[in-house]
Amino acid sequence: MNIKTVELETVCGITSDLPANVHPEVAFAGRSNAGKSSLINCLMNRTKLARTSSKPGKTQTINYYNINDQIYLVDLPGYGYAKTSRETAKEWGRMIERYLTSSLKLAAVFLLVDIRHDPTEQDLQMINYLAYLGIETVVIATKADKLKRSQLPRAIERIERFIGDHIEIRDIIVLPFSSVTKQGREDVLDMMDQVIENEGQ
Repeated sequence: MNIKTVELETVCGITSDLPANVHPEVAFAGRSNAGKSSLINCLMNRTKLARTSSKPGKTQTINYYNINDQIYLVDLPGYGYAKTSRETAKEWGRMIERYLTSSLKLAAVFLLVDIRHDPTEQDLQMINYLAYLGIETVVIATKADKLKRSQLPRAIERIERFIGDHIEIRDIIVLPFSSVTKQGREDVLDMMDQVIENEGQ
């Protein structure tokens, strides 16, 4: 995919109605410290499209980015931020659940995990829930630049095995990604292209 235009088109809060989009949507989800904003900026070749912060939990809304007037990248609120109040965490959780169960154009979810660690209980719950809903899920193992290149295959295998040991799910894709080196960028964009192609069939 060649990114020609990208625009933050819609921002939805807790009480907002979700937009009735005509183009397919791919959603990005993950823990608040998984590097989601940096990944989105890297994908779109922008530096400040999605707001990054040294403090996790920056994304508190559902943000719809219109790409090439062909597909929407949907940035979901991060979960698992320890300093978030319990009530706020519940509200964010309800926002995510409402989107996942209500969007008529959602084609796939890219779930971010830190490549250096095993997926958390909340990550596993999300993967399981997406499988229950029948939503195609790709796990993106971020911060790949923090490991030596020779360590990456073993790290990916560990994450795949960990997910398989805890969830009855088959053939889940785990992609290494680095917002620093742009490793994995083309793989994710190719998958988004595939979503567009499938929509046109």
